[in-house]
Amino acid sequence: MNAMTGFDRTKDKLLRIGEVKARTGLSTATIYRRVAQGTFPPKRQISPKLVAWYESDVGAWIADPMSYRVPSYDECQ
Repeated sequence: MNAMTGFDRTKDKLLRIGEVKARTGLSTATIYRRVAQGTFPPKRQISPKLVAWYESDVGAWIADPMSYRVPSYDECQ
């Protein structure tokens, strides 16, 4: 279970950058810029050269991209 969301991530699919781009229509640069701004789900480091995003996080962004914000730790308590 994820401490931040209370959601069991064991069944959540991981999406690599190509799939995230295909689903969102965003470029790689825009995805990384939005991650840095907190307006797109954070990437997860899988290995030193591989990152991915949780499918449910990307889905939440797709459902409401204009008001998506990464939840703060305090909001998840």
